[in-house]
Amino acid sequence: MRTWTPPELPELPGVGTAPKLFNTATQRMEYPAIPEGKALLYVCGITPYDATHLGHAFTYLTFDIMQRAWRDAGIETVYAQNITDIDDPLLERAAATDVDWRELADDQIGLYRSDMHRLGMLPPEHFVAVTEQIDEIAQAVFELRARGFAYTVDTADAEDPAQDDIYFDTAAAERDSQWRLGDVAPYDPELMRRLSAERGGDPDRPGKRGPLDPLLWRAARAGEPSWDSPVGRGRPGWHIECSVIATRALGGAFTVQGGGADLVFPHHEFTAAHATALSGTPLAHAYCHAGLVAYQGHKMSKSRGNLVFVSKLLAAGADPSAIRLGLLVHHYRSEWEWQDADLATANRRLDAWRAGLERPCTDPVAAETVLQQLRAALANDLDTPVMLATLDAALDRGVDQPELIADAVLALLGVRL
Repeated sequence: MRTWTPPELPELPGVGTAPKLFNTATQRMEYPAIPEGKALLYVCGITPYDATHLGHAFTYLTFDIMQRAWRDAGIETVYAQNITDIDDPLLERAAATDVDWRELADDQIGLYRSDMHRLGMLPPEHFVAVTEQIDEIAQAVFELRARGFAYTVDTADAEDPAQDDIYFDTAAAERDSQWRLGDVAPYDPELMRRLSAERGGDPDRPGKRGPLDPLLWRAARAGEPSWDSPVGRGRPGWHIECSVIATRALGGAFTVQGGGADLVFPHHEFTAAHATALSGTPLAHAYCHAGLVAYQGHKMSKSRGNLVFVSKLLAAGADPSAIRLGLLVHHYRSEWEWQDADLATANRRLDAWRAGLERPCTDPVAAETVLQQLRAALANDLDTPVMLATLDAALDRGVDQPELIADAVLALLGVRL
């Protein structure tokens, strides 16, 4: 699938340090393995029916900054991202608005692509829609079933009475693979069950061997999109899609699996489970998650409708660099709430920085020292709030090489001065 044009990345003197990152799976700060100087990153993409709100932008900005840190440290990056362009929420929105689901998906993917480009996000080298790899996903389900990691559940409403839904066998995977439940999400069973019910699972479905077992393949239903496959006509479950797309793009045991904090369980847990059961190796070395963004007192969500859309802010004249600053003032792992005044605050900071570059001064700060401070903060779990405070202080006083600071801010933060 077509991606977007990459932004400008100025070259800076010297090199930075590969960042130490908080690994959700271990609950520790770690340096993820980067074999042969190449960092491999997979970030779960959007379901294209309401793109792109600031919660999305905060997540993708996190991994944009992560790549900038790696590149500044002289590390090559390979970035893969999926688009979940076949899923229940998309189909439900299409039905509710009387729009063909493919048309809705194409429209929202185009909007997302435009938003990412205008915000200066680094594009993925592998930008893959689920519908582009249906055959590969179905083959993976076939292999899981052949290896004893999947089973069928009676499905009375299937279009073909001879076909049933196929589920992943969690207990079998724990017994016969390297993966164990909780490897990614260190949660207690009660919380896992609640999150499963809230986030697309069906823990109470009769006939399942385990309540947390996730759907691998949904047998065709009347009126739903479906595809012929070795496991019958139907469509993929959610987690197996990312398992296949990620490993086909990056191989096994890649550097970082990323996404929003609401993907820790069940999505990333079972994406890892499927991939490990298929390949015999772990999915990723580290799992990194961006905090969730609230608005009007609640987490931004499509169901609640409290969304702030990037496209609407841009259409109203917002500077993309100000939008980035309004997000970067928060550490990527924090949970926070967007306020309507935040964009004005970010604009004042941006104006002050731009004025600071032009300010004549008798006792300027050494730009190379500022660059070292920025790199140190970036290497400490992408500490963008410290980076912004560092720039506030330096540009309030004035710097001896304004061009170097402008290049550093653009290269490391994606903010144009």
